[in-house]
Amino acid sequence: MDNISNILTAEERAAFALRALYSEYGYTRYRMSKFEEYDLYANNKDFLISKNIITFTDTDGRLLALKPDVTLSIVKNSRPSADGITKMQYNESVYRVSDNTQGFVELMQVGLECLGAITDKEIAEVLRLASMSLDTINERNLLELSDLDIINGVIDAAGLGGEDAKQLLSILERKDIGDAEIFCRERRIEPQTASLFSSLLTVYGKPCDVIPRLGIFKINNRLTEAVDRFCRILATLNAEGRGDKICIDFSLVGNLKYYNGIAMRGFIDGIPKSILSGGQYDKLMKKMGRDEGAIGFAVYFDELEKNYGI
Repeated sequence: MDNISNILTAEERAAFALRALYSEYGYTRYRMSKFEEYDLYANNKDFLISKNIITFTDTDGRLLALKPDVTLSIVKNSRPSADGITKMQYNESVYRVSDNTQGFVELMQVGLECLGAITDKEIAEVLRLASMSLDTINERNLLELSDLDIINGVIDAAGLGGEDAKQLLSILERKDIGDAEIFCRERRIEPQTASLFSSLLTVYGKPCDVIPRLGIFKINNRLTEAVDRFCRILATLNAEGRGDKICIDFSLVGNLKYYNGIAMRGFIDGIPKSILSGGQYDKLMKKMGRDEGAIGFAVYFDELEKNYGI
């Protein structure tokens, strides 16, 4: 009989390798229906990558949707575990509008979620598994990390909100130092805080290089707490030998309505787009009535299929 690995497709081998990795760390398989009630997605459209959702009416009159996301379903349906931490992994198809054809496509995701009384230990573990996931696919990879609590703390220190905050986030995403300086002058932001905006764009690189520079953000108790936590997590990953495959980049902003703390995206050699993304989403948990923390990520197989033939 042929070896089982010779029978599997490249996509199946990659998915099994990731599932085995997550199982080793205690993540149990989450299985969901292809359908969820439409209200789950309608009430959290800003959280979704694709706002277009395939809907249909069930035989009992309920409006259902083909799932465009897995995380929302896990948050809705999972329950706290006895030890305070719930670890789940998934291998599921989602249904979204294709960037290429603008039509609906079925896309496979493999990922994990860690929910509950999240501490530095759980955050570091999820980031380690994100980096190891990239290793599983291609040894030449990079995991980019940002901290939204630091970004939010700087925005709040400047007294910004509404459209001003959105404009600043756009400047950060574009890494435009010139626009940042103009923005601060026009808003008459005091020099110490204005310098922090420039620092968000220039503090960049490996943990060993960035950690010593993060102290500049410690201008109040809130930011000091956020910086200290980020440094502890980065130091843990660096000590484990992961530092050379990690890059700190505060232009990774994410959706501040739902996300907080760590944000991440992963790249592998030969593919210009990220194939992995995720982060902490305590705000989503709170919005859905759960007083817990959460962090997770997904590996997107559509980019792998287009570029690697997986």
